[in-house]
Amino acid sequence: MFNYAFLGTLRRCIDKKIAVLTSGGDAPGMNACLRSIVLAANHYSISVLGFEHGYNGLINNEFIELSYAAINQGIHLGGTLLKSARCEKFHLPSYVELAANHLNALDIDALIVIGGDGSFRGLQVLSQIWNKPVIGVPGTIDNDLFGTDYTIGFHTAVETVVGAIDKIRDTADALERIFLVDVMGQHSGFIALQASIACGAEFAMYPESKLSEHQEIEEIIAHIEAARKLHEKNSFIMVLTENHPIGNAQQVADMLTKQIGIECRPCILGHIQRGGTPCAQDRVLATKLGACAVDSLVSGKNKMMVGEVKNEIVLTSLTDTYEKKKQLDIALFAIQHQLFDLVNELNSD
Repeated sequence: MFNYAFLGTLRRCIDKKIAVLTSGGDAPGMNACLRSIVLAANHYSISVLGFEHGYNGLINNEFIELSYAAINQGIHLGGTLLKSARCEKFHLPSYVELAANHLNALDIDALIVIGGDGSFRGLQVLSQIWNKPVIGVPGTIDNDLFGTDYTIGFHTAVETVVGAIDKIRDTADALERIFLVDVMGQHSGFIALQASIACGAEFAMYPESKLSEHQEIEEIIAHIEAARKLHEKNSFIMVLTENHPIGNAQQVADMLTKQIGIECRPCILGHIQRGGTPCAQDRVLATKLGACAVDSLVSGKNKMMVGEVKNEIVLTSLTDTYEKKKQLDIALFAIQHQLFDLVNELNSD
């Protein structure tokens, strides 16, 4: 929400100009965040420029003016009106310096970046040679940034995964097969954990499990065999994070088919997890964080990410957001494993 304690600074904000860009993978709710940034900036009589195609826009000097008329109708749209991209060139000092020169030439007073850990690493690098304030807003479906309970786009991605798994279960039951559903989260299991609980998956595999390849495969097989005896059915849904340490979806499916004797089909959801209309929870979070990003700049904050922890707005240094490891919800993690263990206990009785 707006911090009206800063209304006294309104006069000095007149003629100020900030820029914003969306970087990395797109996330549902980015447009809601852009809308909020523009509205909050207008509240302080600050104009807003939007750089297109992520950091490539800074390098190529591609920008548009973000007026209220241009952004107001985008709150319900997925993707990002500014477009997004990854930028390998931004790893080279010469291109970072070029981006800083473009910002200076346009008299930009501050920069807001909506993105994930890679985007914030780039913003930290830029801040070392561009001496104006920078603020990050967490926009990534992976939900893996330290300093916020949830990131923009995460809840919509989980809803998309749950909807897909509900449909997959229909055909799994009909054909008595095992389906291995591959979800995003290469280094974190936030989507896999919440989606597997929400859709009642029989098993879930994610990087935080800490089991060896042999242990994990043995646990999967033991659980499936126990569930088959208990339920007298041969169809199961298992959730797997992309590029899991024990193998990709096809490799794990082949191993299970060979060892269990039931056909196991991989189903890779891929980029449908990024798309779609943002859910209400993501729209509200994006609106709140966008407004708070502008408030933070007005109050003199720099090199920080705005986040929400236990319904309170918090500021975290950019470096902490990607250097500190965000942990899975311990209680949710325990509940999931209790549910899995219950199947084995019931069968042993």
